[in-house]
Amino acid sequence: MQSVAVGWQVYQITHRALDLGLVGLAQFLPPICLFLLAGHVADRIPRKRILQTCYIGFSICSLLLLFFSLRGLTSPYPIYFVLLVNGTVRAFNAPASQAILPVLVPVDEFANAIAWSSSIFQTAVITGPMIGGMVYGVSNRPGIVYGCASAAYLLAFISFHFVDFNAAGVPKASGTSGGMVLDGIRYIWRNKLILGASSLDLFAVLLGGAVALLPVYAREILNVGAVGLGILRSAPGVGAVLTALAIARWPLRRRAGLVMLSCVFGFGAFTVIFGISQNVIVSLIMLMLVGASDMISVIVRQTMIQLSTPDAMRGRVSAVNMVFIGASNEVGQFESGITAHWFGTVPAVVLGGVGTIAIVLIWARLFPSLRRIDTLTPESLAWSGSKTG
Repeated sequence: MQSVAVGWQVYQITHRALDLGLVGLAQFLPPICLFLLAGHVADRIPRKRILQTCYIGFSICSLLLLFFSLRGLTSPYPIYFVLLVNGTVRAFNAPASQAILPVLVPVDEFANAIAWSSSIFQTAVITGPMIGGMVYGVSNRPGIVYGCASAAYLLAFISFHFVDFNAAGVPKASGTSGGMVLDGIRYIWRNKLILGASSLDLFAVLLGGAVALLPVYAREILNVGAVGLGILRSAPGVGAVLTALAIARWPLRRRAGLVMLSCVFGFGAFTVIFGISQNVIVSLIMLMLVGASDMISVIVRQTMIQLSTPDAMRGRVSAVNMVFIGASNEVGQFESGITAHWFGTVPAVVLGGVGTIAIVLIWARLFPSLRRIDTLTPESLAWSGSKTG
């Protein structure tokens, strides 16, 4: 809900695609500066306590956006300030939330658990932008959207309080603080399988960030307004949740690595078609396929990373991985805004999709271990990673 309101409000104030890119940059700067500290904290402090604190922080950020909107905004800079604070909260939330799931389910059910949790998350990704776009479009008041977002974060805090993790989420890391902070980077650098998968996501989504420019498409190319923007923002989530439910029912059995590479290739191809489309139906279908392709890649990558990492290090490794993900999303949003400012919106999206396709072809050559991933089990992942090729 909040992402739709922020994007539409900023574009209403400035009418510049560049400012939509700055929205992404403001959210990415804190995680890139704090990821080492955030990973260290996730392996030293009970993760449940971290997540509850972060939910309160998110709620406060939504209230700040509400406050600034009620006062009347003529500049996007107060929004950027809140997004910097929101990004700081996200820096600590992300590694703790990723690191807590593997200790809650058996190893042989982990890939299925990711599929189910991803489908539930994507359901929120679908309904949130639709509701946010409808509320904003009908009321023309972003403050109402921010108020609802703040209430939702508080509800998450209350709900999480009743979840009993017992020993789960209580890290057992040991070692000196200085050495521990850098352990996540060292681990990923030594494990070429994880390095290849994480960097593939980084560069592919960095270039294929069409979603960042959806306010421009909604307002000037497809002419669907704020309500249409909410539907467009929801389309990738629809594709993602349908795919996640399908994988939960029919898990990936073989050739997971090739499937992941093929889906990232498709992500780039569907982005190109979306970029040149001027038909709302075609655009929605392409966005759904973008979401579906990305979901398969996410399930394979997250399963591989979490099952390949000891629990005592999951916070630090997840923090580094979240920098890759954050870079691909928020910096990708900034990159899209810059290239749209230089070349125009449609050329920026098309060039990004072509770049994603090129990255897949290069990474398949640079990291042959990615192609060799077969089943998503610790034994198969260990075998694939040990073959440097």
